Amino acid sequence: MSNVFIAFQTNEESRCIIDAIIQDNPNATINEQPAMIKIDVPDSLTIKRSTVEEKMGRAFDLQELQIHLITISGHLDESDEEFTLSWKQ
Repeated sequence: MSNVFIAFQTNEESRCIIDAIIQDNPNATINEQPAMIKIDVPDSLTIKRSTVEEKMGRAFDLQELQIHLITISGHLDESDEEFTLSWKQ
């Protein structure tokens, strides 16, 4: 089993995204650093637009992730509704 990961800049909007990731990915491990937050998840991580909108209290386009993103590891599959990182077999 391999982990995928995603890292964000530390800011208020990123915190909402991270809260959404934690809600939708119960196996997530959070590693907070002074300027970034890295999230590791075994096999697959999914960010759902609807959950991020709920946490932010506003409409959210998943392309906005790029503003706060530092790095990712895994195969990316993206739609208007979900952003998923996984390791393909």
